[in-house]
Amino acid sequence: MADDGFGPEAASALARRPLPDGVHVADFGIRGLDLAYRMLDGYDTVVLLDATPHGQPPGTLSVIEPDLAALPAEGTPEAHAMDPVKVLALARHLGDGGLPRVLVVGCEPEVRMNGDESDVVVGLSEPVREAVDRSVPFVESLLVDILGADATERR
Repeated sequence: MADDGFGPEAASALARRPLPDGVHVADFGIRGLDLAYRMLDGYDTVVLLDATPHGQPPGTLSVIEPDLAALPAEGTPEAHAMDPVKVLALARHLGDGGLPRVLVVGCEPEVRMNGDESDVVVGLSEPVREAVDRSVPFVESLLVDILGADATERR
C-alpha cells in the first residue's frame, strides 16, 4: 500500500474529529463504484483525499479542483482498477443531474506502488505520515471556506 494509504489514513484521522453538520467522512478504499454512486447522493461538494504525484516534495498537501467537463467518456468500469479520474467519469456518466463540486486534497507521495513490486511495502513514509497529521487542520480550513459560518457548528 505504501503512500497510497494517505487517503484512508487521513480520512480516519478526520473522522475522529467533531465535524460540522452535513459533513460525512467515508473510506471507500478500492470500492470506486460505491464512491461513484455515493457522489450522486445530493452533496453540494465532495472532498476526496488521495495520494497525488505532482513532482512536489513528499508530504506536500495541495487542493485540486478537477475540470469535470474534461473527463473522458467512461466505458465498462473495472471494479478494482478505478483511479479518481475513472471514478469521476463514471459518476458523471451515471448521474442525470451532474456532479457536485469536487475537490481533491492531495498528498505528494514518497513511495508509490506500481503493481510490479516483489515485496509488499507496509505503512506510510515519514513525510506522508506527517502530512496525515497536517491534513486534518488543512481539511477543516477547507470546510470553513466551503461552508462559511456553518462550519463552526460541530457535532
